[in-house]
Amino acid sequence: MDVFGDLERESEELDALVGELSEEQWALATPAVGWTIAHQIAHLAWTDRSALLAVTDPDAFAREVEKALSAPDRFVDEGAEQGAARPPARILADWRAGRQALATALDAAPAKTRFPWYGPPMSAASMATARLMETWAHGQDIADTLGVVRPPTDRLRHVVRIGVRTRDFAFGVHGLPAPAEEFRVELTGPADDLWTYGPEGAPQRVTGPALDFCLLVTRRAHRADLALRAEGPDADRWLDIAQAFAGPPGAGRPPEGDAQ
Repeated sequence: MDVFGDLERESEELDALVGELSEEQWALATPAVGWTIAHQIAHLAWTDRSALLAVTDPDAFAREVEKALSAPDRFVDEGAEQGAARPPARILADWRAGRQALATALDAAPAKTRFPWYGPPMSAASMATARLMETWAHGQDIADTLGVVRPPTDRLRHVVRIGVRTRDFAFGVHGLPAPAEEFRVELTGPADDLWTYGPEGAPQRVTGPALDFCLLVTRRAHRADLALRAEGPDADRWLDIAQAFAGPPGAGRPPEGDAQ
């Protein structure tokens, strides 16, 4: 799959959603506590800048990592807060310019080169996958705020892939040992096709809609509100802690009934 083209398309779809918003709408609170729509786009711009540093200036990026390590529970919120303080037109322009600069850098990067990150080092394709995952997830926050239902696309394959690959990370960030065996993951895509990962005969299994899996691993919905099924105790625990992004897990979303 063309993750670089899909990242561009995912970004353009979100751009179309926010590009004509009023200043009042930019100030609307999103499901992420303390974050407005301005915070969401400012965070994407901030992370694109960090990714661009990782690709083009690893020493400068290392200094950013040091800042993050000095305030692991605050640095993401602080970056979003600083960006959101600017006028919406500036936030939007910075995000557009930054994501284009990153796309150019990723396109020029050698395929096998690995770049530093806040988690494990990543190739250009993995970096693009992570950016697509975040763009989709923060776009979901914005869509929920505006009452917009976004039709799922095959671009969700990238989010699913990173969600599956970060299984052991999710256990580790919760201080739990990673399961020794691979899981089988079977998900139904937007076109009713089956997306499969892991050994077919694995006793630990996760099944359900691909969209629901993406909402779970980006912590945009509570497990209780999703049509995902786990077989086996380790797979069941994974659905409680799954996380596709680097950093601490955060509180996640409450069940829909508790949020009202």
